[in-house]
Amino acid sequence: MQRSLPVLLASSAIGLVAQPALAQNAEPVIVVTGKGLEATPATPAYDTTLIDADKLAQSVSGRIEDALGSVAGFQQFRRSDSRSSNPSAQGVTLRALGGNATSRALVLLDGVPMADPFFGYIPFSAIAPEQLASARVTRGGGAGAFGAGAASGTIELTSGTPDQFGLLNASALVDDRGETELSGTLAPRLGGGFVAISGRWDRGEGFWTTPDSQRVPASVRARYDSWSASARMVAPLGPDLELQARLAAFDDQRVLRFAGADNTSSGQDASLRLVSRGAWQFDVLGYVQVRDFSSVVISSSTFRKSLDQFKTPTLGYGGKAEIRPPVGHNMVLRLGGDWRVADGNEQEVAYNANLAANPVTSRRQEGGRNSDVGFFAENDWTVGPLVLTAGARADHWSISDGFFTQRNPAGVVTISNLYPERSDWQGSFRGGGVLSLGGGVKLRAAGYTGFRLPTLNELYRPFTVFPVTTQANAALAPEKLRGYEAGFDWSPIAPVTFSFTAFDNRVKQAIANVTIATNTRKRFNVDAIHARGLEFALRAATGPVFFDGSLALTDAKVEASGTALSLNGMRPAQTPKVAGSATLGVHPAVGWTVAATLRYVGAQYEDDLQTDVLPAATTIGAFVEVPLIRGVSLVLRGENLTDVDVVTRNQGGSIDLGTPRTLWAGLRFHQGR
Repeated sequence: MQRSLPVLLASSAIGLVAQPALAQNAEPVIVVTGKGLEATPATPAYDTTLIDADKLAQSVSGRIEDALGSVAGFQQFRRSDSRSSNPSAQGVTLRALGGNATSRALVLLDGVPMADPFFGYIPFSAIAPEQLASARVTRGGGAGAFGAGAASGTIELTSGTPDQFGLLNASALVDDRGETELSGTLAPRLGGGFVAISGRWDRGEGFWTTPDSQRVPASVRARYDSWSASARMVAPLGPDLELQARLAAFDDQRVLRFAGADNTSSGQDASLRLVSRGAWQFDVLGYVQVRDFSSVVISSSTFRKSLDQFKTPTLGYGGKAEIRPPVGHNMVLRLGGDWRVADGNEQEVAYNANLAANPVTSRRQEGGRNSDVGFFAENDWTVGPLVLTAGARADHWSISDGFFTQRNPAGVVTISNLYPERSDWQGSFRGGGVLSLGGGVKLRAAGYTGFRLPTLNELYRPFTVFPVTTQANAALAPEKLRGYEAGFDWSPIAPVTFSFTAFDNRVKQAIANVTIATNTRKRFNVDAIHARGLEFALRAATGPVFFDGSLALTDAKVEASGTALSLNGMRPAQTPKVAGSATLGVHPAVGWTVAATLRYVGAQYEDDLQTDVLPAATTIGAFVEVPLIRGVSLVLRGENLTDVDVVTRNQGGSIDLGTPRTLWAGLRFHQGR
């Protein structure tokens, strides 16, 4: 019998790990997964959808937000994707609980929270869907690890492994505007572990976001240039113990609407994770994130610089520890805690855009520190055909070091605000059950609470999207969710599953942008955002044909009083009543894929007072993969094939448009898969 290899790879900080010699007749089989602990038996009690690697890699745009859009109810603040939107508007929510640009959903990559520590947006351009093994979307509040950010749901992204990539997986595509997309992963196995080195580079002159009738000499295409790179290492330390390390960096540069309106975001992330699948299972994780953001605002009347948000240095760090003690074959008990810190500030210079000299009018700096320490416990109990689950969190949160400083052009301080520290404890709970009735029918029901801290951006940073200025509010309170849902899953035969869920979710103290004067808004806690709705999903496959459909029907209303009374009964900004996605495809031969995707997003309002409408939009996309020679295939993609106008912004008739018809062609290569 061949002896096990003694030298295994880890990161440079970990060094070399030597595996102890094993008795010749007792050598265990060592299998690494590169993943966290498995989902618990009660995971289906909540409205959960799993998107596998093949579906992620078949996105018609090649963007992760497009792939996640196959789950109806997934929503960014705006309809723009990560090539043409302001990065700070890329907040994610579920179940029409939107209203501002911050994420109300918790997005995890290999267990690490991905939201920008200052703004709360998700750096989508840094996440390549073809480099993932899966995405699990759970709608509804979460009370497990990092559950303090899961007010509307959780999106768990898992990186791919050599089983998915093979030794080498790469692609190169170009579209009909000359834009390019290059992506690749090298994933050799080393000893009992592996290393995966991945990168992606997207660039192009972009498309016109401004309608032809509104273009001026200063109008430009939405040019973009972004890259991301990561190195992920997994090393077994024993039969049931593995060490995972990840280093990543990204840089994203975009131009929005006018020449000189440059936006950049960048980051460097590192994480270390220890996972045991023995009798006492545990998952211990630590991470650090260094992020920055800049944005230049160009006046839409004089086309001169009005604001330069030139720097937003932010540090995020934290970790979690979870243990699953052996409490019996019919129970899964999770005990643990987590810790998150966001510390950052934004620096900007304001200009007088009405004067040709474009002089400086003020210099501003604002920021602070948010932290949260949480403890959680959750237990699943399987009793024959019934699985019950219950969990709780206790969080101690703190908002501190908040400040806002403004100086005149001579450097003299004109405003100096220091905000008092606040802290408190917050409890969160969830529970539910799944009952298997036979015949492929499962009934499920769940209830939950949750909360979300306001971000540093919401607390301290004012901003302007001409002609509207939105003021910050350092007194914002945390949002608090309470929700219920019930539904069933029916799988009459293995390749067919139909799901239905009815839900009622209410976010108390929801943070919204409230109009307080002409062209002036301010962030306030409104009484609540109340969303009730129905969600449907159908997955089916028969022979070479497959179908994947999702539909969300939601009635969402703002409950408001006092200063925000004008919002009472209104639908939250940027939230449609109807959203749906359907993909129909066929595998006509081995290695072939031909698929078409139809997406519908209902009408929604740009603003809180429902004066500016974003019309409903229906788009059709296509994906084709054809094997050419061993390991090489032709890839064709089409976005918005009917070339409909998708309005992404409408402020008093000033309009931005989303992606027009775009045709892609290229090659995909894989070796040793």
